[in-house]
Amino acid sequence: MKIMKELAIFTLGAIVGIGVAYTGYKFHKNHIDFAQKAQNLKNHMTIALDRTFSSSKVRAARADNVVAPAPYFPKGSVWTQDISHAPLDPQSSAMIAWLADAGGWGNNNKFHIDFGMRVLQADDKTPFVPFRKAPGFYAADSDNVTTFPLPAGSGMESCEGDCQLIVVDRGHGKLYETYSTHVAENAVIAQFVAVWDLNRVYPPSGRGDQCTSADAAGFPIAPLLFNADELAVGHIDHAIRFILPNPRIRAHVFVHPATHAGAPRGPVTAPPMGARFRLKASYDVSQLMPEAQVVARAMQKYGMFLSDGGEIALTAQNDADTKTKYADLDFDSHSLYGLKVTDFEVVDMGTPIHLTYECKRNP
Repeated sequence: MKIMKELAIFTLGAIVGIGVAYTGYKFHKNHIDFAQKAQNLKNHMTIALDRTFSSSKVRAARADNVVAPAPYFPKGSVWTQDISHAPLDPQSSAMIAWLADAGGWGNNNKFHIDFGMRVLQADDKTPFVPFRKAPGFYAADSDNVTTFPLPAGSGMESCEGDCQLIVVDRGHGKLYETYSTHVAENAVIAQFVAVWDLNRVYPPSGRGDQCTSADAAGFPIAPLLFNADELAVGHIDHAIRFILPNPRIRAHVFVHPATHAGAPRGPVTAPPMGARFRLKASYDVSQLMPEAQVVARAMQKYGMFLSDGGEIALTAQNDADTKTKYADLDFDSHSLYGLKVTDFEVVDMGTPIHLTYECKRNP
């Protein structure tokens, strides 16, 4: 690796020499100084090479000590299905064209990444605290829970917004996810709670048609979040969560594996909740930085599910709960800005299901 870097810099040094030989003397200040231009090119390229090679070195070092998280659900689950060769939806081109014309991604059409969502890990020492129903509790959609595992550091004491609390208890094969949550008086208080069975391959209708979850689509959240440890080891082995503004999501319907749709307001040409986007195989991921390439390759193989309404397109797991930190990687909230809506296509969705909000839970 070091030899390759030095060879590249040597080549750039030759460019500087050619620039100097070509000019032979300094041009007048109103003319272009080709030698200086060549030197500037070398400086910029050296910085770029440093970023690329140092990023690779960090990733290689981390990979020796980091293990990618195990799948949340068994083999055969939709979240880990390889859809790289799955057929396109007949309306794929029309939906993508409409979405691009409507403004593309949220946040002024930026493929922005939010790093705010934590996935807390429960173990045998994690205390179970009382669970209390908040006003407006989604009784029909929620699981019957009286106690809740609460690791330290949930941050829900002063949370504002959706306040989704996610706790995975692999020892007992359970994934707990809540919505509109706060913690007070040593109790978890929320408007919604789901307990996902990590030993189950759920049917296309998930927990039940017309049933919501901590996300509007009715999906589990944690299995669709990528994290810093996955970037460090160089692969993401699951689909990814993404969101769009509600006016850009088709109203009144959803498609499996979604089971719900929140409050979308888009026309029939908009993608519905549950749509699975796939980054086109023709997209050249090499134009991205190494860590961003890891995410892009996952989008080509596993795709990404339209999971909720909002402005920030992507959600990555917060690195407070991983060994690797994003600061150690060449990856930030802007790393995927180069990806446009038109770089994606929509995998065959099946028949849209009319939204009634009448949750019917599966056994």
